[in-house]
Amino acid sequence: MKKLLIFTFIISLFTVFYVRNKHKIGEEIDSLHGVAVYYNGSTSNVIGRNTTDDGYNLGQKYQCVEFVKRYYYEHFKHKMPNSYGNAVDFYNKNLSDGQLNSDRALVQFTNGSKSKPKVSDLIVMDGHLGNRFGHVAIISEVSEKEIEIIQQNPGINGKSRIHIDLIFEDGKWTIDNNRVLGWLRLVK
Repeated sequence: MKKLLIFTFIISLFTVFYVRNKHKIGEEIDSLHGVAVYYNGSTSNVIGRNTTDDGYNLGQKYQCVEFVKRYYYEHFKHKMPNSYGNAVDFYNKNLSDGQLNSDRALVQFTNGSKSKPKVSDLIVMDGHLGNRFGHVAIISEVSEKEIEIIQQNPGINGKSRIHIDLIFEDGKWTIDNNRVLGWLRLVK
């Protein structure tokens, strides 16, 4: 029995090591609308700042913030007035549902909004004990029952895409995850 436990432990360590090291940092692992998602290895890896040719700050390579800002810059040609901040800073808790978030030049919706999330919305998740910086991602698919998000530097789950239940109740749309603060949208 003891040998079996030791064997299982060794296999588990090998699996974790193999899974976490099957990509190289900076390797493209996914994309949305032609904008690449890069592998970061660990949520704490910071490789340097990514800026555009015209000097616009996209963020730390290859953190979640860098992906969403690069996505909005490359896909929409959108520059956020405040080009700095952690993921949790993208959501302004002082705004009401549907108000303009002037730091990001995006309309902000609360989780529990009359406005249904849309593809290309930026979703903001609150921080927690293990990550006080929060998390941001892009909504890549929307149905009546769920959304799919695409993300860079996803943390423990290690997946660039995940699905989250979407609930419509009492005239409001809620993304069924207690960390989701809301979503932001470019309105032209």
